Amino acid sequence: MIKSYIFDSESITNKNIIITYFHAKASKNNYIYSTNQYHMELFIYLFAALFSVLNPIGTVPIFVGLTQHDSQKERSRISLWTAINVFIILLVSYFIGQYVLTFFGISIDALRIAGGIVIVNSGFSLLSGKFNKKRGINKKIENEAQHRNDIALTPLAIPMLAGPGSMSLLIAFYQEHHQINEIIISSLAIFAIAVAIFAILKSAHYLARILGASGIVAISRIVGFIVISIGIQYIVSAIVNIIKGNF
Repeated sequence: MIKSYIFDSESITNKNIIITYFHAKASKNNYIYSTNQYHMELFIYLFAALFSVLNPIGTVPIFVGLTQHDSQKERSRISLWTAINVFIILLVSYFIGQYVLTFFGISIDALRIAGGIVIVNSGFSLLSGKFNKKRGINKKIENEAQHRNDIALTPLAIPMLAGPGSMSLLIAFYQEHHQINEIIISSLAIFAIAVAIFAILKSAHYLARILGASGIVAISRIVGFIVISIGIQYIVSAIVNIIKGNF
């Protein structure tokens, strides 16, 4: 009878240990799942925000105009170096931008408001079809660029793709997401944007034939609406933070 009692006690103890183990394992799996989900959402958000602000689709007509007399090999080279230049510019903005803010004594909320205004302005330019002029691209600059040996840095990387809007977006993003895993995810999103830019520019002449001028304009205007929303969200968030800090 005593042996039976001991056996039953051991069985109950073992069952409790097993149940506790599986509960702990389930909690760990849920934590891993939620962490992975957060990282995926972070990646998608930054990629989508950068894609909207950079608007590589809107750069297609300019790229086609600047490379119409170049060979396919030369177009691929320009596409690659444009993507590399954009990647470096965005990465530098992401990591170094915070120190620039500190040096000039600019608060993150002030940057969000200024960046939001720039982003909203870019969005309105996309909606109105005056995006190129807002980025400083006119016929004179376009004609001068056609006679230069390399257009990958200017005007393509700067100011057509990487401009004040994308730079301020990344600086503000770093202030909120500066844990090591968040930095890795953000860097991967920037790299993915560079890959997307390379793919779009490399197939720019093909896209121009498929979509046509009206198709590119339509896409740019849809993107413009998204860009305006992103800019307004930045401004609203900054104003809310300022109000909370003062009251």
